Amino acid sequence: MPPPPRPTAAITTCFPSPPPNLLFYFAAAAAALSFLFFLKPPHPLHPLLCFRRRRRRLETSAMRRPAAPLAFSSPDSLSEWLKPRLPSNAFASWGVAPGTKTLQNLWLELSHGETSLLLSDGEGSSSLPLRAVHVATVRVRNPRGALLIESHQLLSDGTIRPRRRPLSEKMRPGESVEDAATRAVMEELGKEAVKILPDSYEMRVEERASASYPGLPARYVLHSVDAEVEGLPQEGEFSTEETGEAVEARENAVFVRRHFWKWVDDDGSI
Repeated sequence: MPPPPRPTAAITTCFPSPPPNLLFYFAAAAAALSFLFFLKPPHPLHPLLCFRRRRRRLETSAMRRPAAPLAFSSPDSLSEWLKPRLPSNAFASWGVAPGTKTLQNLWLELSHGETSLLLSDGEGSSSLPLRAVHVATVRVRNPRGALLIESHQLLSDGTIRPRRRPLSEKMRPGESVEDAATRAVMEELGKEAVKILPDSYEMRVEERASASYPGLPARYVLHSVDAEVEGLPQEGEFSTEETGEAVEARENAVFVRRHFWKWVDDDGSI
């Protein structure tokens, strides 16, 4: 009879259990590594600090970003938007008071990108609209140093529009100051031989009520250059025919028929 099997002892390998506080440190380190991997900061600062700084930069840039210009699909939509924001008597004078333009003119300016409408203080119906225009101004002088200014304009409705300023033209989107100045000379003075004088560029901003659209505040960014134009009368007064407003004539808007010019002493007040 075989002997009974000898009992075998259970062989176990024991590792010391880590203390509870060490387990907590391991879990915290793993969580921190996962957080670092997820954020991938671009520089070796703390990821949460990086995120907060990026957020502050975004918020600051958003506050400084200029308001986007407004767009309108038709003159009617423009009228509906403007009426509650402008004095009723001012809006009603457009195209009626001598020297003013019509709602159709403003809509064409907006459609062609020559003018932008912005809200000066928020988005509500009581916010005041602002007409923003970039203008190329051309200073032309005769041999004795007198400055050529436009004294007034004859509009298509037979009214007279006072000016008393150098040759000026609204700039088109993407147009350089030199190109806008050359176009202004061709359309308003009827001359092609234009030389823009180097180092004559100046820029200033004026905010005032719009003469063309009473009651509508305007901001004019004036880009001025000096130019030499061949073939002009060198003294006295003269007039020229406008050749650049065919679109306005075709769209039944008010347009300029003739420009009236004269030479004045340049005392710096114009």
